Amino acid sequence: MKKNVAILIFDNAEVLDFAGPFEVFSVASELKNFELFNVFTVAKDSNAISAVNGLSVNPKYNFQDCPPVDILVISGGIGSKKAMVDKEILAWVEQIHQNTLYTVSICSGARILGALGLLDGKKYCTHHGVYGHMAEVVPAGLPQKEKRFVQDGKIFTSGGISAGIDLSFHVVSLLYGDDTAKETADYMEYNLNNE
Repeated sequence: MKKNVAILIFDNAEVLDFAGPFEVFSVASELKNFELFNVFTVAKDSNAISAVNGLSVNPKYNFQDCPPVDILVISGGIGSKKAMVDKEILAWVEQIHQNTLYTVSICSGARILGALGLLDGKKYCTHHGVYGHMAEVVPAGLPQKEKRFVQDGKIFTSGGISAGIDLSFHVVSLLYGDDTAKETADYMEYNLNNE
């Protein structure tokens, strides 16, 4: 069954946090006749978001018209500070998380999971510059500062920016095998041996 991968974006989301996973899941599917994943962006509303450093991005869906989500990818970036206190974003993530196969945060997107209490007593990763803030947001969390990504239950978290690409390959490998992940990495000319 083709899996829907929803990538949550918001103003001042870090570009590689959403573009990296988008590329990995999209290319993996492309190489298998587009049968593995349906990858799309989603935001609170349909207005263009202004990512970090001013990249304008039009979300494919908003919270009202978003299809069912199998894998939720939460972007990070400086905008995660506002997103983690946005009641609409929190309510949507909490609702979607209940039915996901996997919920994934990239970089400082962990703030959103932390704000929802989803990282209490759980191992997590985030950007190296965000662990101090995360200690306040989720004092009961178990930071894994030496890891690039970590899984705890159905929640995956990754370290800063480029680590989200590694985590995306890991998810592809879990779902469709190491060969699919390697084929995707080879096509992208990406070195998978950097964990």
